[in-house]
Formats: sequence, C-alpha cells, structure tokens
Amino acid sequence: MAQREHTLRGKPQYMRKKPQKSATPEPLKSAQFTSTECCTVAQNGGLPDPFEGCSPARETDERAPVDGNLARRVNLAPGIYWDQKLTGFGLRVRDSGHKSWIVKYPERGKPKWVTLGAAGAIEPAVARESATTLLANAALDGLPRKRAARAAPTFKDYAPEFWTDYAHHWKPSTAASNRSIIRRRLLPVFGDLGLDQITPADIVRWRDGMADEGGAFNRSLPVLAVMLTYAEQLGYRRKGSNPCKGVSRFKRKLPDRYLSPAEYRRLARTLEEFEAEQPTVVAALRLLMFTGARSGEIARLKWSYVQPPRLMLPESKTGPKIVYLNSPAMEVLDALPRGELDDWVLPMRGAPHRPVELDMVWIRIRRRAALPDVRIHDLRHSFASVAIQDNIPLHVIGKLLGHALPETTARYAHLADEVIADAADRICGGLAAALELAA
Repeated sequence: MAQREHTLRGKPQYMRKKPQKSATPEPLKSAQFTSTECCTVAQNGGLPDPFEGCSPARETDERAPVDGNLARRVNLAPGIYWDQKLTGFGLRVRDSGHKSWIVKYPERGKPKWVTLGAAGAIEPAVARESATTLLANAALDGLPRKRAARAAPTFKDYAPEFWTDYAHHWKPSTAASNRSIIRRRLLPVFGDLGLDQITPADIVRWRDGMADEGGAFNRSLPVLAVMLTYAEQLGYRRKGSNPCKGVSRFKRKLPDRYLSPAEYRRLARTLEEFEAEQPTVVAALRLLMFTGARSGEIARLKWSYVQPPRLMLPESKTGPKIVYLNSPAMEVLDALPRGELDDWVLPMRGAPHRPVELDMVWIRIRRRAALPDVRIHDLRHSFASVAIQDNIPLHVIGKLLGHALPETTARYAHLADEVIADAADRICGGLAAALELAA
C-alpha cells in the first residue's frame, strides 16, 4: 500500500485522474470532528453517537440560519448544520433523511449532546427556545444560584409554625390576646388561602366586612401584618409584598370620661361600703385612683416591685416603668399584709397564686355609685384631668402616666385649655369688678 501511494505520488500531474463531481450537492466544509472522534466522545461521556446514521466527516464548520426553511429542504445533505446566532443549536440530518433538532454544550469539560426532537414534530421556535434554556443553564453551571422559593402553605397550616417561632417574644398577656385574634378573627377569613395568595384586595374586603367592629379590626390588623412579614422572612412570600401595608384602620373617637368632684365623692363612699366584702379589689381601685397606673400594672403587682416611694415595674405596655407613690397610695400599700418578694401584692380571694380580677366587682361598684358609664380605665383619665386642673405641665403628666410619646399625653391638651380659659374668665371678672369700683 505504501509502495502504491509512493508510485501514485511519483506520476506526472497529467497522468493523475481528476476527481469526478458527485451528483449530490456537496456538503458544507470539512467536519470539525471525524466520526472516530465522535465515537470517542460518546464512550467518554456515556452519550449516543450524534453521527450515527450520518456519513463520516459531515459536521459542518459553516453556520447558517437554522430555521424552518432549512428543515423543509428536501435534498439537504446528511450532516449537522449549526445556527449562526445561537451557538450550540443545530439541525442533524441522517443518511436516511431524518432531521432532528440538537444542542451541544460543554458539561464538566466534556461535550454533551442533547436531541430535542424530530424537526417535523417540533416547531423551530419551540426548539430554539428549549435550546436557549439548556445553553443558559449550562453557562450557569457551577455558579451560585438563587434559592428556589419555598412552597407556600395555607394560612391555617402556617399559623402553628408562626406561633411556635414567634409567640414567645410577646408578653404573656399580649400572647393570650393575639392567640384569640388569630383563632377568632384571622383563621376563619384567611385559613384556606395560600400565604402567597393573600392580596391587598383581600385585606380591604375583610376591613369592609368589619365596619361594625372597627376596634376589633384595628387590633387584628397588626397581628396579621406581623404574621405575613414573618412569612416573607421564611420565603413563603416575596420580600416587601405584605398586603397589610397601606390599609387604613378605622378612625375611632376615644371616649372622654372624667370624674367630677361629686362623682369622686360618690365613688369613695361606695368603696367604703364594699371594703369589708372585697378588700383586695377596693385596695386595687384606690391605687388606680391615686397613681393613674393601668389596671394590669396594679393587678399584677408583686412585692419585689414595691420600692418606696416608687413601684419599679419590669414591664408594662410601653416597657419598664416607674410608678411614683404619693402619700395616699403608700397608706394603701402599708395596710396590706406583706408577702414574699415573688408573691402578688393583690392576690385573688381564695386563690393567692393568682392576681386579683377587677372587672366583675367593678361592674357592681359603679352601679352602686351611679356611675354606669365609667370604665376602670377612666380612673386613669380622671387622674390626668385632676393634674391639669392643678396646673401640672403636660410633659410632667406624661411622665407620671408612663407615656412613651408626647402625642399620647396631648389628648389631654384640651383640658389644659379649659383650665386656662377658666382662669382668664376669673381674671376678667376681677378686673371688671375693680373697674366698676373705680368708676
């Protein structure tokens, strides 16, 4: 064989046979891989030979638009035709004439071949889109990717998870209140909805349905907002998608009920009548009248908090708080039997391990005093009213009441205006009398 090749090479040019032109169209330029090389790739990568059924050396270097026009050509030579725009996307034509869309891309340093489907069964645009997705994923291989969002549970399935993770951050009283809100107000409305399906429109419809219970809605909305914000942190909702944002609460006119001097006297007489029957409740109500504290702060008072002339409360509605004790308040505390540091100052009658409850007895007391519209919290408002009448500045009253914000104390500003107006009337009356005398 080698001798023949040499002999052929030694013949003059005119004696060599000229190559005959083939009747079939000549394929595009020589292949990038030989069939032997393709077999090697298949063996290494464990993939089928993309040139199986094709003539050897038919993968073309020349690139052309791989589209429906190319796929519909009848006399297309066997081989692989690569797209001129989307590198790695091509049309494979076998010796049998069967055509299929293919994709080629590197995977872990080796070429990988994927057959998308027959050209007659898959539209070119669909094949191109699939190829684009495969090539894009291959380009991102090895790079950090965004974690897929967790499947969002329904609201009723999420509520126990939220409660386990979050409720222990609330005070016991707040947790009890919010538990009731979740059970009675939120689960019946949103329970069957997926967390990622709750929209601002759902919140607005819920708000409109509670028009007759504006106070309940105002208390429930912050609880729902906290739950959905935590759902964002867990990946159940998109960040910043809380539907409670921007939903307005119902405007409520806060009741202004202040005890007059005559009403204070009636209440004092009634407390004396109940003292023998309910000594702990009466002591608690007197402390509320003399300190302006909140009912829960006095009812849940422990002896370790009593540090005359102050009550050092470790927690309250606005955080740690100091309640200043005046002489009448100190007399009430001195009259109570002293217990251990961790004991309740005002225990429930017959159950010393529980703090006193005021509501039921207060209903009886206020009826006996002919004050049916006075709430326990109105004793706090009346304390502020008396302070204003004694010309105590608003900022000082805010300190006494334990207000965290000046705006909260500002609700009593109109009482200060009334005191000033009354003083102006008295001054004017004195001036008028003096002028008449001078005349």
